[in-house]
Amino acid sequence: MKGTYTLLVELAAPVEVEFGAKGTRKLDSGWYAYTGSAFGQGGFSRIARHGRVASGENDARHWHIDYLLGHDGSALVDDVRTEGEDVECAVARELGEEVEAVSGIGASDCDCDTHLHFSNERERLETVIRRAHE
Repeated sequence: MKGTYTLLVELAAPVEVEFGAKGTRKLDSGWYAYTGSAFGQGGFSRIARHGRVASGENDARHWHIDYLLGHDGSALVDDVRTEGEDVECAVARELGEEVEAVSGIGASDCDCDTHLHFSNERERLETVIRRAHE
């Protein structure tokens, strides 16, 4: 199955994360939403790969989110999916209207400012994510 997904990531404490060529970013503790596309080979199996990075089973850093997921203080908590539709940028834009953007992350192949967003409140972020995927 292919489509668009948003990962819900918890960051237990403030950290500095090296995002490859994008450089180091200081991130506050709280909740992060990363929106990506699963239209390539394997489709939504990409989410399982992100889970292996988050658990430490896989050290490869292919996408910006892998740098956050590979950090010891982060945890991949959940994901929301839209099957069969390429709504990655639309979801990212809607999230940006509702919660804080982490500029320049995860949007190197489109015109969006970012595909990574932040909120102090899990419930608020989950509500925004689910609404954006409707």
